[in-house]
Amino acid sequence: MNWVKAHWIFKKLFSNYVWDIPNNENKVYLTFDDGPTPEITEWVLSNLKEYNAKATFFCIGDNVRKYPDIFQKVINEGHSIGNHTFNHLNGWKTNTSDYIKNVKLYETEHCKLNTEYCKLFRPPYGKIKPSQSKILRKFGYKIIMWDIISYDFDNTISMEKCLENVLKNVKSGSIIVFHDSKKAFTNLEYVLPRTLEFLKKKGFVCEKID
Repeated sequence: MNWVKAHWIFKKLFSNYVWDIPNNENKVYLTFDDGPTPEITEWVLSNLKEYNAKATFFCIGDNVRKYPDIFQKVINEGHSIGNHTFNHLNGWKTNTSDYIKNVKLYETEHCKLNTEYCKLFRPPYGKIKPSQSKILRKFGYKIIMWDIISYDFDNTISMEKCLENVLKNVKSGSIIVFHDSKKAFTNLEYVLPRTLEFLKKKGFVCEKID
């Protein structure tokens, strides 16, 4: 099954999740998971600033605790922040009560540093149980998935293939997943500047998710 068909099926089955944000203004939505990470997140911010691009960072709470200055820099530069759990939990392997507590633990850590809190949530690995989703949505969270994943974290694919995953599929409204992590940086370092240049040439505007 190709990704376009699979994505259509996922959207139908899980219509309570945000898979893309359709618009007629050539807006796309870059997202970065698993930070903040020393040097790497700052490198990402530098690239985004060069292209006047805004993005959404789905942060791990324990990294927010360890690197509050980098976390604050993301906010100060006008990007959105989303919850990615405190310990990067796999929802399929975690009971619902513990999962919700971990999400709330992230929320507490975030609010220690910044009282503005946008209820955006992305499940690590894209894996979340219906029971977990139902509770989070009841709490007011938007569950943000994606229609394009770069696979920058996968060191078995080439940098060129990683770039192709993005450029071949991007369209107005796309939500694109990158990772500001050490594991992903070899691919990200190659892919992100080229993606930003491509989007600029094609007239796309990179916006944050609210």
